[in-house]
Amino acid sequence: MKRGKKYKALAPKVDRTKTYHLEEAVDLAKATSFSKFDGTIEVATKVNYKSLQNVRGTISLPHGTGKKIRILVFCKGEKQAEAKAAGADFVGDMDLIEKVSGGWTDFDACVATPDMMKEVGKLGPVLGRKGLMPKPKAGTVTNDVTKAVNELKSGRIEYRPDKGGVIHLGVGKVSFDKAKLVDNVKTVLSTIYKDKPSDAKGEYLKSFSLSATMGVGVKVDVKELINTAVS
Repeated sequence: MKRGKKYKALAPKVDRTKTYHLEEAVDLAKATSFSKFDGTIEVATKVNYKSLQNVRGTISLPHGTGKKIRILVFCKGEKQAEAKAAGADFVGDMDLIEKVSGGWTDFDACVATPDMMKEVGKLGPVLGRKGLMPKPKAGTVTNDVTKAVNELKSGRIEYRPDKGGVIHLGVGKVSFDKAKLVDNVKTVLSTIYKDKPSDAKGEYLKSFSLSATMGVGVKVDVKELINTAVS
């Protein structure tokens, strides 16, 4: 892969042959960010499990992601006022279904009340492709729209591995204090590890690394991280 001048200038700060303690890795990920904007600190962890489609869940980050989450809620009647009061950015029923069916997906998360799912389910080709389809397990199909919106706004994220078994997640901004990023990373690791399938054998998480949106990847000592993050 061809690298730019900024990357090449910062790359020597990171020893690619070693793994770092989490606190060191966070410092290096912040120090090697070269974007002009406030980039995101991202984690990547490789899962060792035969059925990747069964590896998924939700994580509530204690300090949020630093990103403004635009939430759409499909609901009817008095639930619409409840959703708006909770801070939902877009609220509606058939009007929004029609808009989304036309390809509009200018939002980051989607919630629906159970009575709307018959119609929302028809949006699978649009919402499913973007990973936005509401799901009961994720708490996004619910009558408690206030709770769902509040949790999403405060930093609840969904995770699932890609085809290569790697889970990629944003855990905060480069501008975050180190302590907040450390807390968020530990929460990600502990949640994924505690969610591991009961029949998972051997090392469930093979690797763990941090990097800024535009920055140098830093390998973290995954065994030490598990020992400190999983109680």
